[in-house]
Amino acid sequence: MKKKVISITVIIACLLAAAFFGYTGNYYHCVDPKEATSDTENVDVEKTDFGYFYDGPGTDKCLIFYPGGLVEDIAYGGLLKKIADSGTDCALVHMPFNLAVFGMNRAEKVTKEYDYEKWYIGGHSLGGAMAGNYAAEHQKSFDGLLLLAAYPTKDLSRSSMKVLSVYGSNDHVLERDKLKSARSLMPSDYTEQVIDGGNHGHFGNYGRQKGDGRATISTDEQQSETVSLMNKVFQ
Repeated sequence: MKKKVISITVIIACLLAAAFFGYTGNYYHCVDPKEATSDTENVDVEKTDFGYFYDGPGTDKCLIFYPGGLVEDIAYGGLLKKIADSGTDCALVHMPFNLAVFGMNRAEKVTKEYDYEKWYIGGHSLGGAMAGNYAAEHQKSFDGLLLLAAYPTKDLSRSSMKVLSVYGSNDHVLERDKLKSARSLMPSDYTEQVIDGGNHGHFGNYGRQKGDGRATISTDEQQSETVSLMNKVFQ
């Protein structure tokens, strides 16, 4: 009887493991990996032990970025190049199984490795939620939080950091009721902006996301507007 119970437990464990790896193995890939990881005139891209570092002309500010759930990290290379080129260096953090819920504390490695006057943290979708929760637990470590189609679940209402929330008008993945509820968690210095014609997936370069609305602007336009909004809020 004991051997039978052990056998059933092993079978169940194997089935759960197979389901998990099947789920996490089916993720969105970057449409142009070479472009996402190559240098430009103003931005040097470095492969690091935590992911990638986008080193632009700025010297005093850095954004730590968490990728969306089941999205390849380098799919955000295009966006982070634009941010770095505008004056804020970027650390793109790779997540276990492409799920930030398993690597929420990985920002700590970046802050220990680099020295900046101002630190920002942010991310897209699930990555943004986990970045927000990490920021809530380390409020004195960051000057700002960037939420792209995302919302935190932990209280930031007493924080002195700036929070910028950006999402597309045609985003059909973001749960608007939860976004609305999360506004009560935000600090007084909170800005929410909607990109007209944008959708959920255009913050990255990984193609069309299942269930998402169709954007009426290009990926490049949505990302460029995001950078412009960020630079207006995070001075």
